[in-house]
Amino acid sequence: MHIPEGYLGPQTYGAAYAVMVPIWWLAGRAAKRTLSARRVPLLAIGAAFSFVIMMLNIPIPGGSTGHATGAPLVAILLGPWAGVLVISVVLAVQAFLFGDGGITALGANCFNMAFVLPFSSYAVYRLISLGSAASSRRRIIAAGVAGYVGLNLAALTTAVMFGLQPLLAHAADGRPLYSPYPLGVAVPVMVGWHLLVFGWVEAIVTALAVAYFAATEPGLLAPAPATEKAS
Repeated sequence: MHIPEGYLGPQTYGAAYAVMVPIWWLAGRAAKRTLSARRVPLLAIGAAFSFVIMMLNIPIPGGSTGHATGAPLVAILLGPWAGVLVISVVLAVQAFLFGDGGITALGANCFNMAFVLPFSSYAVYRLISLGSAASSRRRIIAAGVAGYVGLNLAALTTAVMFGLQPLLAHAADGRPLYSPYPLGVAVPVMVGWHLLVFGWVEAIVTALAVAYFAATEPGLLAPAPATEKAS
């Protein structure tokens, strides 16, 4: 799902950075306000888990890759704003140190995988698990569905960014200057692979992890009370 260098024009990656800057600022404030001292170490653990699972990516037609992200699990355990910070840091490390994802496209990759993915996953998880005990089977099902839906929504926004490039930037003869694949190609290919393969990987990974925490640390699956906040 990483967008490589040279696939997005400045109209798109510039807009993505403009959107993400205030989101990063809000995420920092929200995480500082709401994360309890007990959960802070999970930030590093979540980042390490996400980094490892995202490095196991498979090239797919259209110039991108498919993989699980770990973002739904981070959002479930720490909240979506913490998910923004964790996944953004992982994506920045991958882009600058490993060339996985473009530096100009970092804002776009963060919008898709560090904003759309954790927030949509968290919303689905909360909706399905509403009113259930932290150790209930419904939490596990909710986690799997959240991972599947969140990853596919992020794949859709990524595909739309690819597909808009021939419309936004092209030479006088109509030749695309950046990603050459129109919406009619980018969306079916990108979304299709994630619906059929990678969404299920994300769902299984998230559900298994939540099942483990439900059995060993069910308190981590419940929102931290206000008295737990770090000073």
